[in-house]
Amino acid sequence: MKLTKTISMIVAMLLITSFAAFAGDEKQENKKAMPVELKSQTICPVMGGKIDSTVYTDIQGQRVYHCCPMCSDKLKKDPDTYFKKAAVEGVLFENIQTTCPVSGEKLEDKSVYTDFEGRRITFCCEKCVGAFNEDPAKFLSKLETSTEKMEGHEMKMGQEGQDH
Repeated sequence: MKLTKTISMIVAMLLITSFAAFAGDEKQENKKAMPVELKSQTICPVMGGKIDSTVYTDIQGQRVYHCCPMCSDKLKKDPDTYFKKAAVEGVLFENIQTTCPVSGEKLEDKSVYTDFEGRRITFCCEKCVGAFNEDPAKFLSKLETSTEKMEGHEMKMGQEGQDH
């Protein structure tokens, strides 16, 4: 009889512990699943200071504003770190894409997009979103190439307008 009571108590304790652990896991899953509310960038992702709208880096289809020119090199050395940090904080950088990274087609509108690790990537169609999701690194590098071309053009135009 004592043995039956002891076994019953052990089973009851295991069940209670299991339910408590399961409930804790469910709460953790709900926390992770809750979407982060996106907001425009107001803080430099590198130094944490207030952004200066005249100081920015165009990288991977995004315009990232900085507090000072020195932050650009740090962002370029390790963009994934800063993009992932922004994603966790719900920061949405300004998208400057002009072409779909998958098809190369010019973007007529920016209604088809996905948010990927702190970047909003726009596409010409839903089919391209699927292709991007299969190999994001491949298409992020294509964005990098198109951004560099655009950045070089902007720098040249900016230099022409300056008095030296």
